[in-house]
Amino acid sequence: MTASNAFAGEEPEYLDDDIGAATEPHCPAQVDPLAGLRTPDDPPWDVYLTGTVFLDIIFTGLGSAPVRGTESWARGMGSSPGGIANMATALARLGLKTSLAAAFGDDHYGEYCWDALAQGEGIDLSPSRTVRGWHSPVTVSMAYEGERTMVSHGHEPPADTLFRQQNAPGHPARARAAVASLTPGKRNPWIAKAAAEGTRIFGDVGWDDTGAWDLAGLADLEHCEAFLPNAAEAMRYTRSDCPRAAAHALAEYVPLAVVTLGADGAYAVDGRTGESAEVPAIAVEALDPTGAGDVFVAGFVTGTLADWPLADRLAFAGLTAALSVQEFGGSLSAPGWAEIGAWWRKVQSVEGQDPAALRRYAFLEGLVPGEEQVRPWPLRRAVPTIGFGRAG
Repeated sequence: MTASNAFAGEEPEYLDDDIGAATEPHCPAQVDPLAGLRTPDDPPWDVYLTGTVFLDIIFTGLGSAPVRGTESWARGMGSSPGGIANMATALARLGLKTSLAAAFGDDHYGEYCWDALAQGEGIDLSPSRTVRGWHSPVTVSMAYEGERTMVSHGHEPPADTLFRQQNAPGHPARARAAVASLTPGKRNPWIAKAAAEGTRIFGDVGWDDTGAWDLAGLADLEHCEAFLPNAAEAMRYTRSDCPRAAAHALAEYVPLAVVTLGADGAYAVDGRTGESAEVPAIAVEALDPTGAGDVFVAGFVTGTLADWPLADRLAFAGLTAALSVQEFGGSLSAPGWAEIGAWWRKVQSVEGQDPAALRRYAFLEGLVPGEEQVRPWPLRRAVPTIGFGRAG
């Protein structure tokens, strides 16, 4: 795909009086991809998420991996909310009304992450809680040679930190969709509750440290409309030697199987209709892959809720992921419609583009904001510090 080669000790206490979350959905995005589908009877939120928010500190521009006993200097640095915040931000920037349930520390890191998500991105944090005496989880990420190395630190928040509102413990916000991280050998009760109320569940999964790779161990898979593992995960779970064969095998367990193929793009199988689709990756120079998988899922959820054809959903998810790796950071790099629109106009102006490749993304023409609304691309959102002090 050549379409973008030109761009390259004490029990924590709850701070209930600090819960300043929005009571009405707010979307700062320039495009509402669901505008033509919305009705007065819709759920208040498009997507519900729950998980851990980290304070991410990202170093970029390292020539090589840090060497034991030496000091390495990075050419770039940024800070942003990470963890589940990567996906929440990606969804919100694509115009979806997003609600997040998470614990936040009452330290400066926690305040920064809360403000960045609620005020900066318009994400609903009414199911979230600030916890006194609990410090924010932190991840330091070092990007080099197209890969990353991460060091994290944190402690589990109190078990009953979340879902304490409206006398409904453990009850997720009502939403069109939810993205759930499936845990081998464990059920997350909120997933079944959400699915029973009509929420469409999109499941992803991490590396199985047990080494079992047993699909039967993913008990919540039965509630999922879509499952989105990467190629290595898909092949291990299905005992397949080909990611495409793995996708077809997974489609026997879940209505829609999507397998990401890294530099080769993505492949999907709709088990209900028998349709399959494959879209190649966009060739870009990757600065930092942090959060790219989350951005891909956000793009695919957006296209699915908008009822786009399967191939368009894959193409859009791959495009958003490709744009994200050209910036550093997880939530920092998630593209919005301004960047998508700028990319689409820029790529059409480059001579020698493959017409077939351009046609693959022609569906963007009726979606992206007008040229007068598009900011210069690429954008550099990252800042090197949590905040600058102000003289008295």
